[in-house]
Amino acid sequence: MAQPSIDATGPEAKELVGHGRIEVEGRLVDASNVTLFCTIELDGVQGNAVYKPVAGERPLWDFPDGTLAGREVATYLIAEAAGLGHVPPTVLRDGPFGVGMVQLWVETNDDDLVDVRAPDEVPEDWRVVLHAHDRLGEPAVLAHADHPGVRDLAVLDVVVNNTDRKGGHVLAGSDGRIYGVDHGICLHTEPKLRTVLWGWVGDPLPEESTGKLRALPGLLDGPLGEQLAVHLTGAEIRAVRARAERLAGEGVFPEPGDDWRAIPWPLF
Repeated sequence: MAQPSIDATGPEAKELVGHGRIEVEGRLVDASNVTLFCTIELDGVQGNAVYKPVAGERPLWDFPDGTLAGREVATYLIAEAAGLGHVPPTVLRDGPFGVGMVQLWVETNDDDLVDVRAPDEVPEDWRVVLHAHDRLGEPAVLAHADHPGVRDLAVLDVVVNNTDRKGGHVLAGSDGRIYGVDHGICLHTEPKLRTVLWGWVGDPLPEESTGKLRALPGLLDGPLGEQLAVHLTGAEIRAVRARAERLAGEGVFPEPGDDWRAIPWPLF
């Protein structure tokens, strides 16, 4: 398991995933693409990582083949540079089965951040996303924690046009941070936002988030844009800029679109 001394947001973690020796321990069978659980070691520092080789990506009709690993890296770069939520250190590098995405495995606690519950079991400080019925016809509610770290990921999802933010992709790190993972189908030029984090629809954006969004276009004109150009097309980078500028200008969390299914399935 990853050593607790490793700060997932620090330079040591970035060095580890970028240059450490990878040994595959097993496969995460619930993932739609080949996703391998690994140990990773560098200069006596050891941790765990997720490795998704490009060769194991399942073709999708609306995303170019072989680009999902790069989109995971691009989302990490945007989140890190703009300060929009936490994504574990993520790189594109060679591995035992060829080039792929390598991401630090974050240790988590047992806190639920997204859940489906009976209406009377939803905590008062949670945000309700939708009301439905379970397979037995009983009322059920999809809801998530009203937590600043979750809210930051909701902002990130808009900026990167996340097409698949499931509940299982929002992690309560044992270090107290909230992490978002699994960003392979993000950053399309067409609107495709599909997420379980709709609890703030219509609410004003925090001033801190608005400031970060307004700063993002300037970052795209510098080193961040150069880094993203390795993984994204020029049109995709321009779309990031447009989404950030639009969200900052509107100043509120957006509503789901009418032209596509706005919540992923399965939910977790």
